[in-house]
Amino acid sequence: MSGGYTLWGRPGWGSAIVEAQLDWYGLPFTFEPVEDLFKTPGAKAKLEKVNPLAQVPTLVLPDGTVMSESAAITLLLADITGTDSLVPAAGSAERAKFLRWLVFLVANIYPTFTYADDPSRFVSVNNARDPFRAATDAYAQRLWRQIESQAGAPWFLGERFSALDIYLDVMTRWRPRRGWFEIETPKLFAIARKADARPELTETWRRNYP
Repeated sequence: MSGGYTLWGRPGWGSAIVEAQLDWYGLPFTFEPVEDLFKTPGAKAKLEKVNPLAQVPTLVLPDGTVMSESAAITLLLADITGTDSLVPAAGSAERAKFLRWLVFLVANIYPTFTYADDPSRFVSVNNARDPFRAATDAYAQRLWRQIESQAGAPWFLGERFSALDIYLDVMTRWRPRRGWFEIETPKLFAIARKADARPELTETWRRNYP
């Protein structure tokens, strides 16, 4: 939409986290589809023109400012909309826990996908790539169990829904996928399944997970 936001992303990827928040806030946006950055020639070069890191999500604000990093975008959108519906307000009881686990997700869990999705970017020896990926995935599972130990109910922060629940909805769809979470981290699985049913996000999930 003219005058709105432009979200560069790919269905089911990390851009779904920001897409869900734009939908939640009712902010007009155009979705600019990105081809598979690992498999499609030219896809990375096209995105690099907007974001030199060539990562999604990349969000272009109505004034042309480019934002990357989903946690930064999460905090910015809360500031822009002036609401605490997804981000607890400063001074609130949930603020510290929210910030801790928001940054934990993006600083600790998220990089395990960066490394393991395409090990060839980091490991030059072919026969070392599978062990590298397995070790990275095992490390991620240990981190998920740590998050499980801190999860409230029915939402991660307890009674209130937040952007953390959007992150969990999207990220539990990635490796090792929902079946593993159901068995190994049942509280996180329950939060994700409950977030699946949020009416405000029905269209987001439909577009990303047809």
